[in-house]
Amino acid sequence: MRTEQTTRPGKPRLIELELQDVDQLFNSMDPSPFVGKDLDGDAEEFIVNWAQEYSPSEPVTLRIHLEHWPNGDPGPKIAEAVHHFFAYRAKLNRLEFHRLMQQGRTSLVIGLAFLAACLLVIRFLLSRVAGPWTGFLRESLMIAGWVAMWRPMQIFLHDWWPVRRRGRAYVKLSLMPVEVIKKSGS
Repeated sequence: MRTEQTTRPGKPRLIELELQDVDQLFNSMDPSPFVGKDLDGDAEEFIVNWAQEYSPSEPVTLRIHLEHWPNGDPGPKIAEAVHHFFAYRAKLNRLEFHRLMQQGRTSLVIGLAFLAACLLVIRFLLSRVAGPWTGFLRESLMIAGWVAMWRPMQIFLHDWWPVRRRGRAYVKLSLMPVEVIKKSGS
């Protein structure tokens, strides 16, 4: 499989795949009917990565060049299969995003409860105790309480946006025009 990407000013971004035959586009281990087949992992990664290079508002078109043309026009079936695949990926991505947010909320509740417990111990127990280890325990509990907030902060500040960006790319790819043409010179 040879792949390329080209750009034309003022027109949709063009993602091009050059394939020997239709089977190269799909996962050969997937027993699903043609329209329900998974794309080949390399083809999926290539298409998604190029789609993410562009602004979400920029339209893209997938153009597939086939060297060995099957009987009949494969274009409509390939377009339907590609759209179905990326629509399914968009649905899975929405589920992944919701799970991530649920994990973030759960981690936030646990982290806040632990931080509050640490602050209460510092305020009410360690403030009444004097000794060489009191300062050490106070600082240790303060650090432990804030470390408990690490995961929810990571989720809500950093982890969610790559998942969301990939989801937007899947939605865009599930609606993109797909062109299948016979490779010139074949």
